Amino acid sequence: MARRPSWHRLAGRHDRGPVSPLTGDGPAGLPIVTSVAGDMVEYRLQRQGHRTIVVFHGGHMRAGLALGEEVFTSAGFTVLTPSRPGYGRTPLTPATSVAQFTDTIAHLCRLQGVDKVAAVVGVSAGGRTALTMAARHPDLVERVILQSAVGFDPWPGQWARLGGRIIFSAGVEAATWAALRTLLRLAPGTGLRLLMRELSVIPARQVVGGLSPEARAGLTELFRAMRSGRGFIADMDPVPDCAAAVTQPVLIIASRRDRSVPFTHAQSLATALPHAQLEESHADSHLIWFDADYPRTSARIGAFLTDRLDGQG
Repeated sequence: MARRPSWHRLAGRHDRGPVSPLTGDGPAGLPIVTSVAGDMVEYRLQRQGHRTIVVFHGGHMRAGLALGEEVFTSAGFTVLTPSRPGYGRTPLTPATSVAQFTDTIAHLCRLQGVDKVAAVVGVSAGGRTALTMAARHPDLVERVILQSAVGFDPWPGQWARLGGRIIFSAGVEAATWAALRTLLRLAPGTGLRLLMRELSVIPARQVVGGLSPEARAGLTELFRAMRSGRGFIADMDPVPDCAAAVTQPVLIIASRRDRSVPFTHAQSLATALPHAQLEESHADSHLIWFDADYPRTSARIGAFLTDRLDGQG
């Protein structure tokens, strides 16, 4: 029997874990904030086994939220989940770059005693961060897994970019999410259909109607916990294309029904990355973890993680 995907919120209200001068585990699964080589980073560390997965979440997500991590923890991997710059309590400054952030996370890994990362996982807008870390730290990163990931093609589209810069700007995003939380509380079906319009190319009513009651409840909970901070506006900026420099095996998982990140991103990455495998999800939307097809996808992830690397027995 397939395990249910983890999409629940792990932290308490506002994810207010401790600020620590040293790296370590936060109490009761709470994310912590620490200084790594002078840079402040919020992260959550869920210890399981001796091999580690680093997860870079996508837009509107932070370390205090979990999405699709159970496929790794159930297989015995430790999971390190940082908040990307502008999300949670990881600051975004004018000098912050994706490259600099991945260097910080590589340093954080080594402070935790991790000299090999079994895989970096890039979810949605976190895809470019995962690829950048793999390109810059090939001695540390063994594999890459991309899930509904933004590539290096222009993203998002013109109208989505204009709208996003308005409703998710620093002075407005709190009110945007407060309004969405109210709608999801008073009329959850209407709220889910409104949000799914931007996440699927098929009618939102059909997408929501196809969800199990458990998936609807989990998806509603996830949306109600999201915030954009300053991170989502930064996510719309271009990132230097490093695909040709990624020498590790890469598993790309994407759905043709994804409106948020068009399937062409996955196809472009599959062409540009030297050692990529493209696995097409049959999910009805961007949110592959809530779809009935996800057990097949999670099995593919498990197989990819156990594939023999070149030069290993």
